[in-house]
Amino acid sequence: MSTLRDGELPIDELIATFSVDVPDFPEPGVLFRDLTPVFSDAGAFRRVVDALTEPADVDPRAAALGRADGGPGFDLVAGIEARGFLLAAAVALDAGTGVLPVRKAGKLPREVVSAEYALEYGTATLELHTDSITPGQRVLLVDDVLATGGTLQAAIALVEQLGGVVTAVAVVVELMALGGRERIAPHPVHALWRV
Repeated sequence: MSTLRDGELPIDELIATFSVDVPDFPEPGVLFRDLTPVFSDAGAFRRVVDALTEPADVDPRAAALGRADGGPGFDLVAGIEARGFLLAAAVALDAGTGVLPVRKAGKLPREVVSAEYALEYGTATLELHTDSITPGQRVLLVDDVLATGGTLQAAIALVEQLGGVVTAVAVVVELMALGGRERIAPHPVHALWRV
């Protein structure tokens, strides 16, 4: 049961209220925004899921690609490992679409495509099965945080390599000072809380 009445706070204030700032994690000087309290509250989580689904309703590019049956402007929701999995599964269920996990290297059992991206301390790789997207399929990419944009840029590259169309990127938090939005342009970004 939620501790908030539905609609009591704007979505950005709701996320700010429930999230917990953890200084010096995972390393000194980093302020980590822990969103797990947002996810563990039923009412807050419901509102976040509903808000993450909105790009299909408000983004003109997604609307132009909308389904003839009046459904969302996407066919699949792709979530990036690991918190993105929680969000993407809920958004897909809510929207009536399929869900697709974008995994770290070595986690998928069949033939994959890979995209490498830079981290502060090295590189990492994301993967998708080669048959996970059919050409022309519309994909909503979902993750918890948009920081520098490297992870989302790699996920976009994977979707596009398989012939998919990224209709929008939806995130719970955007760390504006890190410039991730510019890095993944021209893909539209729907951020619930911009800090």
